[in-house]
Amino acid sequence: MRRPDSAREDQPVRSNDPHEADPYDERVDPFDEAATARVVIDARGTVTEWSEGAHRLLGHRPSEIIGRSAAGLLAEGARARSRTGTLDPAELDPAELDPTALDPAALPDRWSGTVTLRHRNGEHLDVRLLAHRRTTDDGATEWFLVSPLTGTVPHAEDRHSEVPHSEEPGSEEPDFEDPYLLELVFMQSPCPTAVYDTRLRLRHVSEDMERLLGLTEDDVRGLRLPEAMPAPEIDNTERHMLRALETGEPQRLEFSLRLPGRDQEFAWSVSIAPLRDGDGRTRGVVVAVHDMTKQNRAQQRLLLVNEASTRIGSALDVVSTAQELADVAVPALADFVTVDLLPEVSRGGGEAPAGPLPGGVRLRRVACQSIYEGVPEAVVEFGDTSFYPDSSPAAESLFTQRGVMSKVTDASMARWDASDPRRAAKMRAFGFHSQMAVPLRARGAILGVATFSRHRSPAPFELDDLLLAEEITARAAVCIDNARRYTRERDTALALQRSLLPRALPDHAAVEFAFRYLPADTGAGVGGDWFDVIPLSSSRVALVVGDVVGHGVQASATMGRLRTAVRTLADVDLPPDELLTHLDDLVNHLAAEAASGQNPGAAADAAGDVGATCLYAVYDPVSRRCSVARAGHPQPAMVTPDGTVDFLDLPAGPPLGLGNLPFESVDVELREGSVLALFTNGLVESRERGIDESFAALRTALAQPAAPLEDTCDNVLKTLLPSRPADDVALLLARTRALDASQVATWELDGEPAGVAQARRDVAGQLAAWGLEEAVFTTELVVSELVTNAIRYAEGPIQLRLIHDRSLICEVSDGSNTAPHLRRARVFDEGGRGLLLVAQLTQSWGTRQGTGGKTIWAEQALPVTGI
Repeated sequence: MRRPDSAREDQPVRSNDPHEADPYDERVDPFDEAATARVVIDARGTVTEWSEGAHRLLGHRPSEIIGRSAAGLLAEGARARSRTGTLDPAELDPAELDPTALDPAALPDRWSGTVTLRHRNGEHLDVRLLAHRRTTDDGATEWFLVSPLTGTVPHAEDRHSEVPHSEEPGSEEPDFEDPYLLELVFMQSPCPTAVYDTRLRLRHVSEDMERLLGLTEDDVRGLRLPEAMPAPEIDNTERHMLRALETGEPQRLEFSLRLPGRDQEFAWSVSIAPLRDGDGRTRGVVVAVHDMTKQNRAQQRLLLVNEASTRIGSALDVVSTAQELADVAVPALADFVTVDLLPEVSRGGGEAPAGPLPGGVRLRRVACQSIYEGVPEAVVEFGDTSFYPDSSPAAESLFTQRGVMSKVTDASMARWDASDPRRAAKMRAFGFHSQMAVPLRARGAILGVATFSRHRSPAPFELDDLLLAEEITARAAVCIDNARRYTRERDTALALQRSLLPRALPDHAAVEFAFRYLPADTGAGVGGDWFDVIPLSSSRVALVVGDVVGHGVQASATMGRLRTAVRTLADVDLPPDELLTHLDDLVNHLAAEAASGQNPGAAADAAGDVGATCLYAVYDPVSRRCSVARAGHPQPAMVTPDGTVDFLDLPAGPPLGLGNLPFESVDVELREGSVLALFTNGLVESRERGIDESFAALRTALAQPAAPLEDTCDNVLKTLLPSRPADDVALLLARTRALDASQVATWELDGEPAGVAQARRDVAGQLAAWGLEEAVFTTELVVSELVTNAIRYAEGPIQLRLIHDRSLICEVSDGSNTAPHLRRARVFDEGGRGLLLVAQLTQSWGTRQGTGGKTIWAEQALPVTGI
């Protein structure tokens, strides 16, 4: 602790204002320093400071006494008399106050009384003494002793002989018992009050001021204010007193200070006014003190409530919210705070009980905070559960469903010794003396309990503290319940979304792929992002990425419906632009259904409630062409085998749900080994960077054509995403493959019935070349039926194609748009059995429309011995 400047003999207090004339010039002594005897004694009882006033009082010069034991100044056989009784001087010997031998906390902060001292000439003097215990910068204890010179204040007739001072006009000092001065004090000043002369020596205090100081007027008469109560705040008060003397203007200041013998700090408002006589001359100053503690505490409580409303609940997370409650309460309200929740509540998805909880209770620790780093008071580790007996404040508050305030007594410690010795040991080690337990209740449900404890702060909890704890805990309980409900809904949405998204995608001959899906990690909730890889006929593959507007279970459910619809439409082999058109119609129907369920008249505006974006691409490994269309979705990136990254220039298309707007497909030829990157907007839209900067970062992250796709996915997410993404992110990477020309055989047919036999011969020869002799019989039957149907019911040109991939695919294309359908022939029907035969002989078959007609295809498994 910094030693008050006023306690140092040759360094009076100075003003901090650089523009103000310094009244403390070495040539001026505004306080008459020699009018007080001041001595400093260290913990060993050695005199370390000796003022000129002490020299005048006992006759010893500083050089003769500094460094010697103070015990030699006591008269033999003398007694020390205080207002609390008679003490043996040995008991007050500063040498006995060695902090290594005594607990400093047990020593008094201040002592006042009369002590018999020995003058240098051997004479015994009864000296009125005021002693202050204080701590030096290195933590040692020392005593600051003061006494007005001669033990009494000089009267007018001997004032000049004992306390020299200036003879300037107006410097005369009134007698301490001057009735006119006393009349001025009680007429012009509030209570409690003290009046000081022009040397800022105390002349008179009111009874209220005596009670406030804990000292009588005789104890402090003749002393300066810092001598009666050493403290930095008091030094500043004296500076304002001097300013009032010099300027004649009233002064006012506010500060907090703990008085000797008090457990807590009090807030003070000090008013200082000059006292003038009938001639207008300043004769002194009056100091009035007002206790503003209640108003200050009320203001601090309001500030704490306001801080709690802004800090608690910043994230929809149960643990984070509980920790915010503990952080707000320490140190403003308590020294140590714990937050424990019922186990089913702490997990986020359980139901909280509605009624009181009788008896002991088991709670899970989710948050704690302390004035000490590392929270050394904690007995229960984070995430662990602990049992609280029915006698504990936590269990009592959960049973009564209200806040409980209690003192830590011997009886309560005995109960803790019996139920939880480790907790009892911690409470004793840190000196717990006061506790509050407040239940966390929200919407009629009990969530847990917050416990507030004090050990370093000496003041016990009061009723106002309990009311404050209940208010901030109630706010936190609502936020914790919101986080719990959000967690439950988010878990439900995630479970639904995971069940709707592909858990694993089958390997495909057309592409090699890797994917990532990251749900949002903010309060927005789980979104409706999805992706898919859909095998199509003729070794083609469809790549899909979409994003449903909104978050939560509803968005996940809508995503599932759209993903199912895309798969259904893809199975029909619709081109990308037509597929998006049908998907747009579906979104409009969903929006209309949602609107009709809420407001029958709102169907026209429902598209804004249900909407989505989507990108659909179809890649053909035979032609190496990719047909792409998008509906308001970010354009995909294409990485060439040499590492060049381009974003495909595609017509944006309207988002799904606007209706009556066209979509357009674009065909792009891809080199083998090219990588397509499809993603949702959560990957590139960020508050930290602009969209152009995000696309540039994505371009850099993708420029690794030879890297494994799994590594590229990780690199992209690491480069572009923060630790807690604000939106869902779906990323799909696909590296293209191509079928060699030797794996495809094509024949143009003339449309004559005789061409069927030639087609069978051509197919048999090609299968033999591929080493698939075992598949000749089945394939000839399939080709014969498909070519015959094309010649009989369709129109030219007719084309036959075989594709040798992981399966054997047979295709017959013609110029007709009429699609065949499977039917069951009656017993005597001559036809109608061809497609039924094809369906029985192959794994799958179907038809797809093209720009110049249709294609009927059939796929069969390769023989086990085939390549």
